[in-house]
Amino acid sequence: QVPLVESGGGLVQPGGSLTLSCEGSGSNFRSVFSAFDVGWFRQVPGERRELIAQITRDSAAKYGENMKGRFTISRNNLEKRVSLQMNSLKPEDTATYFCGAGVNEKFDYWGQGTQVTVSS
Repeated sequence: QVPLVESGGGLVQPGGSLTLSCEGSGSNFRSVFSAFDVGWFRQVPGERRELIAQITRDSAAKYGENMKGRFTISRNNLEKRVSLQMNSLKPEDTATYFCGAGVNEKFDYWGQGTQVTVSS
C-alpha cells in the first residue's frame, strides 16, 4: 500500500498555474496524516531530489532556495491534504513532483509522484 498519493500534475503552458495535492492513502494513514510534517519535492531523472517547500504539523512553512514567491505550500487538516500552489510556471519547472511525510522533518514516507510538464 502506497502511503501517500500525489495528484494535480499535467501539462501547463509557460506562465500558467497548477495546484498539486498530497493525501494519505488508506484509512489508517489518513488518521495520522495530520501529525506528520510534509514536504514537496521535485526531481529530474539523473539529478538529486530538490526541496520545494515543507510544512510542519503546526503549519509552519519553509521554502527551498529561490522557491518562495512562485510556490506556496499549505495544509488543510480537516481534509487531510497538503497542497502546493505553483504560479508563473517555466519550462525548467518540468519534473516529477513528490510529497514526503514523517516526523521531525524526516520524510520516511513517499508517494509515487505526479508529472508536471511546462511547455507550449
